Amino acid sequence: MCGIFFCLSSGSKVPTPETQALLKSRGPDSCQSHSVHKDVSTRDGESLACHLTFTSTVLSLRGDHIYTQPLLDPATQSVLCWNGEAWKIDGKRVSGNDTEHVLNLFLQTVAEDDNEDDDRSSAHRLGQAVATISGPFAFVFYDAVHSRVFFSRDCLGRRSLLQEYDEDGSLKICSICDGSSSEEFAEVGFDGVYMIDLTAPHDSSLSIKDRYNIETLPWSSESLPPAGHIKNPIPPMNMSVPREQPPALTLDTPFIQELETKLRESLSLRIDDVPEPPGYIKGQSAKVAVLFSGGLDCTLLARLAHDILPSEDPIDLLNVAFENPRVTAAAASNQQTPSSPISPYEACPDRITGRSACLELQKTCPDRNWRFIAINIPYQETLAHRDLVRRLMRPHNTEMDLSIACALFFASRGQGIISTETESTSFSTSARVLLSGLGADELFAGYGRHGIAFSRNGFEGLVSEINLDVSRLGQRNLGRDDRVLSHWGRETRFPFLDEEFVAWVLQAPVWVKCGFGLATTDSTGSQITENLSSLDAEKIALRLVALRLGLSSVAREKKRAIQFGARTAKMEKGRTKGTDTLN
Repeated sequence: MCGIFFCLSSGSKVPTPETQALLKSRGPDSCQSHSVHKDVSTRDGESLACHLTFTSTVLSLRGDHIYTQPLLDPATQSVLCWNGEAWKIDGKRVSGNDTEHVLNLFLQTVAEDDNEDDDRSSAHRLGQAVATISGPFAFVFYDAVHSRVFFSRDCLGRRSLLQEYDEDGSLKICSICDGSSSEEFAEVGFDGVYMIDLTAPHDSSLSIKDRYNIETLPWSSESLPPAGHIKNPIPPMNMSVPREQPPALTLDTPFIQELETKLRESLSLRIDDVPEPPGYIKGQSAKVAVLFSGGLDCTLLARLAHDILPSEDPIDLLNVAFENPRVTAAAASNQQTPSSPISPYEACPDRITGRSACLELQKTCPDRNWRFIAINIPYQETLAHRDLVRRLMRPHNTEMDLSIACALFFASRGQGIISTETESTSFSTSARVLLSGLGADELFAGYGRHGIAFSRNGFEGLVSEINLDVSRLGQRNLGRDDRVLSHWGRETRFPFLDEEFVAWVLQAPVWVKCGFGLATTDSTGSQITENLSSLDAEKIALRLVALRLGLSSVAREKKRAIQFGARTAKMEKGRTKGTDTLN
């Protein structure tokens, strides 16, 4: 995980001290800056002064040493700020430090001879090179050969990148909002690679904002993209509907078996060869932790991680619960008879399911050290950190944003309590890599509205609703989540949002992913066993994988939003709605 700040201006500009401190929190291993001051000759012969300022912070998780950024190519003076993980380039797994691989890819691309009939061909080639990168990313790249600036997020928007023009028209691009003008920041889109041609013929008296256009090299889902477009690694969803009632799914259905394999492959990319964190002690320090509510998606990842990681490595399960004064007051008023008070944390729904799921993991995989870290957040501590959480989640600014962001903020801090039969001790996870089950609900129809869509309009309505969810994945809140989760110098990884995994799931027909409208008997006419028929239709494919892995109770867990499971929603009395803007 890294932090990026870039400014294109008529005079040198640096991030505010507050922004620089927050960028260092994201990337505590290195912080460096680089400036480019040059006169650019435009196509009409005019000379314009440009100042490019690059600042990068680094959380080192790839390679055998810390690779500081920004990366500078001495030969061309090109510059790269990279925040991401290139798991594969052109289908080949990347070993060692991925930032160097990406810079070399970009340099090779822009160094090729341009087509004499099209002086923009190097820009198009760079866009095509970006399309070969598999993994979450955000970057700013200065192509000094052609005096062009490129910036982008991956097609799913898994890394934060914001942009704004400040009061004097200078362009800022940053992983977080920069300073007092942050109300003007907006998420960089996920619809392509953006380019600024510094040689464009414009009046030197104009501000940067009015002098240069930001052009887009757009993604295309077509197998043969039109000229000027780049191929999107995520194909269109399979919109087919069955002509007759689909057969029942079982543990031996080929799609279910392959789903387990594909998910395992995606997870392996993200947890193989994680470097030792600072102060690492073999057998005691965890390299990987799971954002753990005890729900289906996160517990499935934890169970698969057990099969991949060395048996001596602990796996930390980060379970967050909040003291919600509104809920506590309601519980006290409803209590009929005096009794010993129930902890407001242990009464949280996610704490209950988390402990239950942890017990099932311990039973299924008894040779693993599963550490359940109970992260208890008093109301006063929530209030004490609320301004910082709001600062990090900008430009998002609703009640629901705050509820979700608070849960992610404290969960990723990883500080809580580990309890045994005899004692409870304070504990902070050493893991710098966190796993999240985000994306499973969109791909496998895990929301209540999917069932409503099916009940109203059958498979046509169901397919349409899932397609809507998938098509707006990048528009949702991954950037906000990245800004909040990364504050503690940890990187969150999303195995369900791997490009190859998403593409494979989208090509499968809807009736093998969820259980709406399926037959209740197998091909011989025999009744499906009660063990299978009792599964909910939502995400039934993942539920069957969980059963295959011995997670019988987890396979039956209901979907529950994090703000309700951890009880961060509606902490104060009043008639606020999740969509209400914060004051």
